[in-house]
Amino acid sequence: MSVTSVSQWSPENSSAAGDSAAFELGAVRHDWTVAQVNKLFAMPFNDLLFEAQRVHRQHFNPNAVQVSTLLSIKTGACPEDCKYCPQSGHYNTGLEKEKLLEIEKVVAAAERAKAAGSGRFCMGAAWRNPREKDMPYVVEMVRRVKALGLETCMTLGMLEEKQAADLAEAGLDYYNHNLDTSPEYYDQIITTRTYSDRLDTLAHVRDAGMKVCSGGIVGMGESANDRSGLLKQLANLPHHPESVPINMLVAVKGTPLEDQAPLEPFEFVRTIAVARIMMPKSYVRLSAGRESMNEQMQAMCFFAGANSLFYGEKLLTTANPDANTDMALFGKLGIQPEHLAVQQAQPELAAVLASQGGQEQFYNAAG
Repeated sequence: MSVTSVSQWSPENSSAAGDSAAFELGAVRHDWTVAQVNKLFAMPFNDLLFEAQRVHRQHFNPNAVQVSTLLSIKTGACPEDCKYCPQSGHYNTGLEKEKLLEIEKVVAAAERAKAAGSGRFCMGAAWRNPREKDMPYVVEMVRRVKALGLETCMTLGMLEEKQAADLAEAGLDYYNHNLDTSPEYYDQIITTRTYSDRLDTLAHVRDAGMKVCSGGIVGMGESANDRSGLLKQLANLPHHPESVPINMLVAVKGTPLEDQAPLEPFEFVRTIAVARIMMPKSYVRLSAGRESMNEQMQAMCFFAGANSLFYGEKLLTTANPDANTDMALFGKLGIQPEHLAVQQAQPELAAVLASQGGQEQFYNAAG
């Protein structure tokens, strides 16, 4: 199997070349095999990033990043046993459990997010699935946040068909439900919900007319084959997810994965690039684990095709770079936030850069 593209890279000159079956990079398709995905991962790093950037430019502004803010609206005591999650009630991580946030507090947080430059506001609850008595509250949250002119997203666990329809009717734009990892590695990470349960929820979301946000977590001890298997599952859905978050494991003390060695950074960048090639029209989100990445690694991820991120100091319960740090990095890279109705982002960017007092943004590589 060889890999072809409209660029000048040729498989004959690459170690990624194999048997005679060829496919074009960047085509929208839903019939990937693990062997084909492995071939993408095996491409020389420069070739892979070049192809990912080429595909990215066919569908997106390469210097715009979609910016979202994530708020935990109900924290801790989740009955699921996801080994990576500090919110699981199965593990002692020192996390204080909290009840469902009041609607007014959620709206106030959304207003702050909008003022800081976010175009989408995501609300997450540590539930296996929302209870019927909670649905009127989350539906009202969607309506109120939507009225601010923000895109809305929720992650509440598994959804029944009617719950998905109710959220869609309220105006919810996106629903997040990650596949987490490959089907083969899945039971090493979670046993309280099946892979089919996750796929069923994604189907309910799609059938209700909402956009799908679904990705996974890498660095949980999975094999390279498992990373390929995760991306294969996502790309082979009937419709590609509109948003694909790629998370780097945050090893939290008290969880079973607290001592897991971090994934090699280049492997993470490769995962971003392969996701971009396989799902060319999807937003690929640089998600959890970003606080441990230096500016150079994040810049490489943007070049590899990441064009979405969470903005703010916390992702549910784990740390995230603060907004000023992100805006300063955007300034260094010439990136602008992509947003719908928010006009404050660029003035804030200018203010952040001005506050640096004319400091040089780049070192002298020749010196």
